[in-house]
Amino acid sequence: MDPHGSDGHTRGVKPKGKYLAFLSLAALGVVYGDIGTSPIYALRESLHGSYGLAHTEATVLGILSLIFWSLIIVISIKYLGFVMLADNRGEGGIIALTALVSPRARSSERGTKLLVMAGLFGAALLYGDSMITPAISVLSAIEGLEFITPIFSPYVIPITVLILVGLFSLQSRGTARVGAIFGPIVLLWFLTLGVLGLSKIIENPSVFVAMNPLYAIQFFAENGIRGFLVLGSVFLVVTGGEALYADMGHFGTRPIRLTWFTIVLPGLLLNYFGQGAMVIAHPETMEHPFFMMAPSWALIPLIILTTAATVIASQAVISGAFSLTRQAVQLGYLPRVGVSHTSEKEIGQIYIPGINWLLMLASIGLVIGFRSSSNLASAYGVAVTTDMVFTTILFAFVARKRLGWPAWAAAAIILAFLGIDLAFWGANLPKVPHGGWFPLIVALGLFAVMTTWRKGRSVLYKMLAERTLPVDLFLQSISRNPPIRVPGTAVYMHGGRDATPPALLHNLKHNKVLHEKVILLSVQTKEVPYVSREDRISIEDLEGGIVRVGVSYGFAQNPHIPAALASADAKGLLDFKPMETTYFLGRESLITSKKRPLIRWRAWLFALLSRNATGATDFFQLPPNRVVELGTQLEI
Repeated sequence: MDPHGSDGHTRGVKPKGKYLAFLSLAALGVVYGDIGTSPIYALRESLHGSYGLAHTEATVLGILSLIFWSLIIVISIKYLGFVMLADNRGEGGIIALTALVSPRARSSERGTKLLVMAGLFGAALLYGDSMITPAISVLSAIEGLEFITPIFSPYVIPITVLILVGLFSLQSRGTARVGAIFGPIVLLWFLTLGVLGLSKIIENPSVFVAMNPLYAIQFFAENGIRGFLVLGSVFLVVTGGEALYADMGHFGTRPIRLTWFTIVLPGLLLNYFGQGAMVIAHPETMEHPFFMMAPSWALIPLIILTTAATVIASQAVISGAFSLTRQAVQLGYLPRVGVSHTSEKEIGQIYIPGINWLLMLASIGLVIGFRSSSNLASAYGVAVTTDMVFTTILFAFVARKRLGWPAWAAAAIILAFLGIDLAFWGANLPKVPHGGWFPLIVALGLFAVMTTWRKGRSVLYKMLAERTLPVDLFLQSISRNPPIRVPGTAVYMHGGRDATPPALLHNLKHNKVLHEKVILLSVQTKEVPYVSREDRISIEDLEGGIVRVGVSYGFAQNPHIPAALASADAKGLLDFKPMETTYFLGRESLITSKKRPLIRWRAWLFALLSRNATGATDFFQLPPNRVVELGTQLEI
C-alpha cells in the first residue's frame, strides 16, 4: 500500500478462504486485545467488598448474568449488529462517524453543531482511555507475581514501569515486524482463557443457569442501589467495544464478526463462568479469581502469557491514538503534528512522537499514583461509557439521515441501546471522585484544544480572505503590467482555491519577478477516509503560464505534495520538474488582541498551538532545500 496516496484496502470485496483466515487472525491480534484482557480484573472488581454485597451463590450468578448479557447486547448486537453498519467508506470509529454526521455544507446547522461537539468530546475521551489501558492492563498482569511469592510485592510497580517504558520506546520502530505474531499470541490467550474456565465449569456446570436473565433481574431486586452500582465494574467486560468499530477499516466487518463469535466470545464466557464456578465453590478465591484458576505449575507461564496479552492490548490503543490524532489533524481539529511512517506498505502504521511520549508519561504517572489495578479500575470506565453514549446518539442520527431508516427505527435504537449505555454511565459516576476525574480532565483539555483550533483557523481564514486578492483580478493586473519572468517553476500553497496566495503577492511586491511557470496549489481534506489516485488532483490552466491545482486527500491519508505533482506529470497533465521547482509558503505570526473575535484565553491558546505546530514543509513532505517562507503578522 502506497503511503503517499493509497486508496486503502479493497472496498466491497468479501474475503474468503485463506485470505479470510489470515485477516481473522490479524484482527484477533489487533482488535480484541483490550476486551480480551478484561477477565484478569472484571469479575474481581464486580465482587469487590466495597459494594457491600452478600457473598452468596445468588450474588455470583446475578453478576455472571449481567456479564453475559452485557457481552451479548453491547458487543454482539449493538456494535457488531448495528453500529458497524455506519461505516464511512469502510472506515469506522467516532471521528469517521462524526464526519458522516457533519458534511461541511451543513455544518452551520445548530443541531449538527451539537452532534459534532459530542463527537469531538467522544474522541477526546479516547485519549484518556489510551492512557489508562496500558497502565491497568500491564499492572494487573504483573500483580500475578504476588501469587508466586509475596517477595515480588515491592517490585510490581517498578517492573510495570519498566515494561511500559520499553513498550513506548519501541513505538518508533512500528508494528510491522512484530505484528505477525500478535494474532497467534492472542489466539493462544483466548484458548487459555477457555481451558482455564472449562476446568472449573466441569466442577460446577450448573453455573450456566446464569445465562437466564432472571438472575440479573433478581440480583437488582435483592441489592437495590448497590446492585446498580455494580454495573460500574461489570462494564469493564465491554471496555474494548469501541475498538471493534474503530478498527473495522483495517480488516472489514466479516473477519471481526467471525473471530468474535467463534473464538473471542466463547473464550470470554468460558473464563467468566469458570471464575464464577470457582468462587461459588471456594469463596476465598474472590480476591483474585483469574490467577487462582491456574494450577501452581502453570502460574509462571500464565503470568508470562498474560503480560504478553496486556502488552498487545496496550499496543492496540496506542496505535489507535496515533490514527485518531492523524484523522483529527486532517479534518482540522488539531494542529499539524509530526507523523512518521513505520512501514513502506501499510498506511495505517504510523508513529507520532509527541503523542507517544505524552501517553507514556501519563501511563507511568497513573501506575505510580494509583499503585494497584483495583485502584485504577476506579478511573476506568467513566470515559468509555460516555463515549459509548455519544456513539449511540451519532449512530441513530446517521441511521436516520444517511442509511434511510424510518424515524421509529432510529428512535427504537435510541431507546434500547441508549438506556443501557446510560445505566452503565450512571453506575460509573460514583467513580469520578476516586479517579474517574482523570480521563474527564484529559478529555476537557483536549476538547478545548480541538474547538479552539477549529475556531481559530476559521477566524484566521476569514482575516486572510479579507486581505486576499481574487485570482481573476491578479491575472488582469499582471496582464496590464507584465512583471519580469524568471526561469523555473514556483508552487504557491494556499487554502483558498479562488484567492491569490499572499506569498505570491509578497514575492512579487518585494522581488519584482514572477517565475515562468506558476502553480497555485490548494490542498483539501475530504470527510471520507480515502481519496483514490484518480480523484486526487484537479488542474485548471489559467493564462500566462499560471496553473491552478487542487489536491485532495481523505482523513486517513497523509499528504505528500511532491508525489501528487509527480503523478500528474507522469500522466501528462502537468509539466513538473522537481529540481527546478521552488515552494513558496506563507507563515502567519499571531499577536493577541482584545479587539478580535477570540476571547483572550482562546487567542492565547491558539497562538501557542500555532507556534508549536509542525511546519508545512514537514507536514506536506516538501523538500526543505527548495522551500521559501514569507511571513505576515496578524492580530487575533
